[in-house]
Amino acid sequence: MSKVGFIGLGVMGTPMAAHLAGAGHDVSGFDLSADALAKLTAAGGRAASDVADAVAEAEVVVTMLPDHPQVEQVVLAAGGVLDVVKPGTLLADMSTIRPETSIAVAKAGGAKGIRVLDAPVSGGQAGAEQAALSIMVGGEAEDFEAASPIFEVLGKTIVHVGPHGAGQVVKAANQLVVGGIYGLVAEAIVLLEASGVDAGTGLEVLAGGLAGSRILELKRKSMVARQFQPGFRIDLHHKDMGIALAAARQADVALPLTGLVAQLVAAGRAMGHGSLDHSALLKVVEELSGREG
Repeated sequence: MSKVGFIGLGVMGTPMAAHLAGAGHDVSGFDLSADALAKLTAAGGRAASDVADAVAEAEVVVTMLPDHPQVEQVVLAAGGVLDVVKPGTLLADMSTIRPETSIAVAKAGGAKGIRVLDAPVSGGQAGAEQAALSIMVGGEAEDFEAASPIFEVLGKTIVHVGPHGAGQVVKAANQLVVGGIYGLVAEAIVLLEASGVDAGTGLEVLAGGLAGSRILELKRKSMVARQFQPGFRIDLHHKDMGIALAAARQADVALPLTGLVAQLVAAGRAMGHGSLDHSALLKVVEELSGREG
């Protein structure tokens, strides 16, 4: 069992840290939310007073933060993770951020003898709560092997996808596919209903054929019922689509469908739906069609 410092106890981080504590790891966590710290304590972890307190004695540090500015502040700033932990410590940043930030963190960590992995996840709140996340990991192979006992507590699909930053590129690809499928399912619902066909019945057929997907399996009923309680908010998917487009620009490739999906997600945010689940792209498509669900 390892001493784990866990920074970022949001809707994903809280259950993830709880799983690690439940598996017998010695978990010290920090978040700005007192409620999140209380939940960690109830799960058997320790509520730290600040970042330094959480990671000072850690063998493994996990960060699960909203975006690259928070990662840079927590990890790279004076008094942050890299200033506090001992050489040899393993840092797994499981946030979804820009690949270039992950590479910069790895370079800064390497200069201090700290092993770094970028390990973003897919699966949303439900995947975090069920310890069924997909984890895509960039970094050195030996560091991936060392972190595997931690990852195995948190996820079901755990793959070393390449060097530093590669995990973030794979996550960007994941998000553009997920966003695209949500957009198409939304269009299918609007078409079915406008044509007088029961959308639930139609999607049941689609889910059993070549059009079947994990999204249709898990979300078709809630989408038809217009239940958009957030498992993964449009606000966060908007951020992720920006990462995907920036990665495309960096790689000098054209992703026209990704650009369109990014605009639909941005429209959802502009319409005031940012706090809703990303399946609420249905509301955007309905608005474009002059229809209400």
